[in-house]
Amino acid sequence: MVKNGSDKLFNAAVYALLGFCGLAAMFPLLFVATVSITPLAEVLKNGGFILIPKHVTFFAYHKLFTESNMPTAFKVTAFITVVGTALNLILTMLLAYPLSRRNLPGRKFFLLIIVITLLFGGGLIPTYLVVKSLGLLDSVWAMIVPNAIWSFNVLIMKSFFEQLPEEVFESARIDGAQETRILLQIIVPLSIPVILTVGLFYLVGHWNEFFQAIFYVTDRSLFPLQVIVRELLMQTQQPLEYAENVLPTMTMQMASVITACLPVIVIYPFIQRHFTKGMLLGSIKG
Repeated sequence: MVKNGSDKLFNAAVYALLGFCGLAAMFPLLFVATVSITPLAEVLKNGGFILIPKHVTFFAYHKLFTESNMPTAFKVTAFITVVGTALNLILTMLLAYPLSRRNLPGRKFFLLIIVITLLFGGGLIPTYLVVKSLGLLDSVWAMIVPNAIWSFNVLIMKSFFEQLPEEVFESARIDGAQETRILLQIIVPLSIPVILTVGLFYLVGHWNEFFQAIFYVTDRSLFPLQVIVRELLMQTQQPLEYAENVLPTMTMQMASVITACLPVIVIYPFIQRHFTKGMLLGSIKG
């Protein structure tokens, strides 16, 4: 198809707009990363604003991992993310698969209950009382168990399962396969896109764990990464006449932000293709 001049001009304008939006989105991250690795003297020389440093130093990261609770918080967050995501996926699949079978007795009732949880929450105080009665306060499980299943992810996975050919299930049952075997050997291999999609939702949620930590955990050794980052970001700033004390604090803050967001940024490109496919396939049916 031959494009005329107006089409080329329109495409150029779209690319220019997308490029501008991309640069605007990357600018804050670039600024944060640059300040975190720029020597203090160079930051002072540029008035606290710099994008391309002439010299690079990792002193802020060294100080962050040697003179703060960041290493411990990193381990806590890694445990919450790995164990929590695995538990989330297992429970979500065990709930979504039977709900995707139209011959399930009481299927509409259970779906109604799940939808209601999307519209109404139990509230902070009742949830706190439940967590307390279960003996989960001041434990890593207080940041995993309350959000073991997300209703939205259950509906996404259920919709995906419903689109799988029914003939596959019938053939497996004729061969004598039980529902557990069908789920593990047929459903799971065919559902890798939606599993990765839902897994990414859970992973990011656990990695950014904050509210449950400040509500249910008082032991500093169990604080996740985001709580420690918040403490660094909320450090009292000195007045402008003491700028030499402000900028080192700012450098530590930027280093903590990069440390907190870098793992997710690194992981996402590897599952982006499956993430897009899973979102599309899981949203066709309700």
